[in-house]
Amino acid sequence: MTSAGIGFDGFIKIPDRPLNFVPAKAGEVIHLGQITCRILEDGSRTDNRLGTVELTLPPKTPGPPPHWHEMHDETFYITQGTIRFHVPDPSQPGKDKEVIDAHAGDYMTVPIRSPHTFSNPTDSEAKLFFTSTPAFYINYFKLLSQMGDAGKPMPAEANMQAMALYATTLVDKQPRKNE
Repeated sequence: MTSAGIGFDGFIKIPDRPLNFVPAKAGEVIHLGQITCRILEDGSRTDNRLGTVELTLPPKTPGPPPHWHEMHDETFYITQGTIRFHVPDPSQPGKDKEVIDAHAGDYMTVPIRSPHTFSNPTDSEAKLFFTSTPAFYINYFKLLSQMGDAGKPMPAEANMQAMALYATTLVDKQPRKNE
């Protein structure tokens, strides 16, 4: 066998790497204040290339302070309810330049350096499937779960402290109302 994975017979050796199956009721469940986070892939089985979680936002739940990321891209696939994405207006702190309501089946990509936040402004629970690439940002969720109380609103200060450790920059320090 050569180091390139090609056998002496000239054929590529089939890798023997396990799949990661997470049944519907499995996965590590943590609480980010009022938001429930079910970790599906923390990066430990993908060489930290991909992390995935399911987020459940109760009715009228604000999201994190407006921010952008320097080291990872994100995707959001809405599976239930409505998630409101807010694009902050850099010329008017605390105001939005754009608001996008995403519903079940809608998909949002948030590239590096795209200012954003999200919320559930409705009277119904909302769920989404979230990916982070690379996966290290899943550890932000784990840290945040230790900084807040399950079921209570997440203090903005806790969000800001945790974000600073994960190459995430706040747009402004104005707390958002759930609009």
